[in-house]
Amino acid sequence: MRPERVQIGGIPALLYGAPAERGYLFLHGQMGRKEEAEAFAQVVCPKGYQVLSIDLPAHGERQGRGEELVPWTAAPDIRAAWEWAERRWNTVSLRANSIGAYFTMLALGDQAPDRALFVSPVLDMERLILDMMAWAGVSEQALCERGEVPTDFGETLSWAYLCYVREHPIAWQVPTEILYAGGDYLVSRQSVEQFAAEHGAGLTVLEGGEHWFHTEEQMALLDSWVKKHLL
Repeated sequence: MRPERVQIGGIPALLYGAPAERGYLFLHGQMGRKEEAEAFAQVVCPKGYQVLSIDLPAHGERQGRGEELVPWTAAPDIRAAWEWAERRWNTVSLRANSIGAYFTMLALGDQAPDRALFVSPVLDMERLILDMMAWAGVSEQALCERGEVPTDFGETLSWAYLCYVREHPIAWQVPTEILYAGGDYLVSRQSVEQFAAEHGAGLTVLEGGEHWFHTEEQMALLDSWVKKHLL
């Protein structure tokens, strides 16, 4: 499938599919890129949708620009892509991976997406940060005093990030379906089940799966899950 390359206010993006009245905005996760949307587009475009996928800050074509993937840079970009999609399609739905789901909820909580399909989503960012602090043995006081603390598992803990998350709670009223892996090391099952219960979201669990869906079996389940939950 050959996508059309577009720019949205300087944000590199790909548009998949023939012209349609309905579309999906696709958001990748950390270490991802906009091209990841192709597998999703191959499923939904024959059903009468287009798919718009963007590179989030510091990812894909935006590497080397001195950008950071943080909420205050990602959320404005997602809003810009949403506004572009709204002008093009009658209805806009969402498909997001991992931290892309959190940024999407942060950016579009006051908007009206038609529906959302989240895969391995980060739904409680404060809980995740506190978990990572516990893994690293870093207290809130120490993080506050130092500002940033590198960790052995490759993440840099940030006091500014934690404060931002606490100051910008998620408000989400969008019909949502979640695909979660029972072996997810990053996102706790409790946080996903709690979110699903509080927001009336559908929850499908792949027992034994991992945060990153990549095996042939996992990808086949992902495709069948998408087909099941298309409007």
